[in-house]
Amino acid sequence: MKKDVIKYFKILSEENRVEIVELLLKGETCGCTLIDKLSISQPTLSYHLKAITNSGLAVAKRDGNWIKHYIDKDKINEMIDFLTDLRDTEQKQCSL
Repeated sequence: MKKDVIKYFKILSEENRVEIVELLLKGETCGCTLIDKLSISQPTLSYHLKAITNSGLAVAKRDGNWIKHYIDKDKINEMIDFLTDLRDTEQKQCSL
């Protein structure tokens, strides 16, 4: 799980990807809808969508001629759980 969560955070370390993820969280859509809402080129959008999908954070499915993308919210919940566990880790003083 930790390696997967690291992949998701790595995806969110890039500004364009954060914008794409924010848009995809609003609902399933295709790249042609996303491109109108972003200030990036179509090849750049495709590159980022592929990275987001390959990480497992998003899912791509074919619908006729269209490829629609959506965020797997279970992955977002894994990130939240990871951060919650990290925050709640019992503090221990390092002894030298």
